[in-house]
Amino acid sequence: MKDLFGNALLDYQNGNYSEDIITSTSISDDDVLPLPYLFRDYKDMPKLEQHALKLCKGTVLDVGCGSGSHSLYLQKKGFTVKAIDISKGAIDVAKQRGVLNTQVKNILDETEKFDTILLLMNGTGIFQELVHVSKHLTHLKNLLIPNGQILMDSSDIKYMYDDDDGGVWRDTNSTYYGELDYFLSYKGKKETPIKWLYLDFKTLKLVSETVGLKCELVMEGEHFDYLAKLIPL
Repeated sequence: MKDLFGNALLDYQNGNYSEDIITSTSISDDDVLPLPYLFRDYKDMPKLEQHALKLCKGTVLDVGCGSGSHSLYLQKKGFTVKAIDISKGAIDVAKQRGVLNTQVKNILDETEKFDTILLLMNGTGIFQELVHVSKHLTHLKNLLIPNGQILMDSSDIKYMYDDDDGGVWRDTNSTYYGELDYFLSYKGKKETPIKWLYLDFKTLKLVSETVGLKCELVMEGEHFDYLAKLIPL
């Protein structure tokens, strides 16, 4: 990983903002990811994210923290927060912005226990593929303090496969439709492509139950997205 995402965050944080990140997937064309959006305050967050932050309790693990916006909000509310991300640049920015406890770390390498584990901005993305979901959920479950909770969001992207006639052009011989290749570029440089998973709620609920987690639909967003709460059975 070249950490172009982290480089972009550092540029914005250090006053060198000149252009945005460009993203695309295996089923979508180039799209602009504005850097200011990644530094948003609570008032500028989607209602789904705001609701997730309101549901946090106890000690919180912010997974894939990015620039640290969620962690900063929770800190100001008095929560003890640990923020992790695989991007060194993102963690550097989170530190500069005032997040007190940060670490460059993959969630599968985390060993501490928490009351709330937070995975936002398509939190299921880090699972990469459907086959890896149960492993990640089992690990997350083992990181919970008794009566702890996992809060995560995702989207059911089946709408992206609808054609103009109302039909569906999905390849029935392919993998799960939410498994995408994700591409990112910044200032003319291309990041190494990664796997990224969008998981519909019904599938998340089914897999959760197989690993001993109760999955509750907390809130639905405005565009096929949702917030889920997972607690041990």
